[in-house]
Amino acid sequence: MKIVNSSGKRKTAIARATIREGKGRIRVNKKPMEIIEPELIRLKMSEPLDFAGNVVPTVDIDIDVHGGGIFGQAGAVRTAIARGLVEWTNDMALRDAMAQYDRSLLVNDTRYMLPKKFGGRGARKRRQKSYR
Repeated sequence: MKIVNSSGKRKTAIARATIREGKGRIRVNKKPMEIIEPELIRLKMSEPLDFAGNVVPTVDIDIDVHGGGIFGQAGAVRTAIARGLVEWTNDMALRDAMAQYDRSLLVNDTRYMLPKKFGGRGARKRRQKSYR
């Protein structure tokens, strides 16, 4: 039985996807994707499924995601699904179509928030000095 493992990252969220032969079930943290709310998050997660419409009914996708907020998790999930489907099909046309639509489907987004430092309110902002 063929099994493909893939992962995706966005901010501090990490998603791990397992793709195996099945009946087209997609679960995120053991919860069916159809009942994930809000709808905007669900649509973002399901973007890669539109590209691989003929493959999706023949595979089961289980995704485990943790860390970050809901939008970061959605971005990590869509990257994990897209990478897994490309690896499952070995289809270069599918990979090129996804990359042309949105490169972050296949490539992790490396942007993250810088840590706060001393002497200021954030990562870069500093308290002003007054000499008078």
